[in-house]
Amino acid sequence: MNLVGGIVIFMLVLLAVWNIFGRKLFNAPVPGYVDWTQQLMALFAFLGLSYCQREGGHIRMDIVVTRLKGRWLWFAEWLSTLFMVIVVAALVYGSWNHFGRSFDWNAPMFSRDSSIDIGLPIWPSKLLVPVAMGLLWVRLVLQLWSYGRAWRTGTLSPVAVPLPEDPMSVAAREAETLIDTRDA
Repeated sequence: MNLVGGIVIFMLVLLAVWNIFGRKLFNAPVPGYVDWTQQLMALFAFLGLSYCQREGGHIRMDIVVTRLKGRWLWFAEWLSTLFMVIVVAALVYGSWNHFGRSFDWNAPMFSRDSSIDIGLPIWPSKLLVPVAMGLLWVRLVLQLWSYGRAWRTGTLSPVAVPLPEDPMSVAAREAETLIDTRDA
């Protein structure tokens, strides 16, 4: 899904170039350019959520967590993940209701609302939000299970979870990446 989000970003760049050249050279911009951009933004904004969570890419407060070790670390991670499971469940519920207000089987193109310029139905992008949040919720439940198992067994490296890194190892890895690119 993260790959699909990247492809959508590339397609939006091509659409923007087409819109600019079409407007400047042929006096013919892309019809509904803003509408298409608004619809496709939901794809790349939400499709990568669960991947980013798996990689540990979301913003975290690691000052305390990186100082914890063993079961205390896994308990802190389990507790924060439990909080995220609750918040994401509320977001799934709310975004599903928001989609429900937009979708109508009896309406033209199944939509009660549409974009302003060319009348694109908005429900597909509204449906994408609870689906992507649902996948994030599944990812978080998997992490909750894994942190709980690590807490119970006292293992040093649980499976299926992002492990916290200290700032020195992150800086060393980034510096190594820079050195590798200069050599090429």
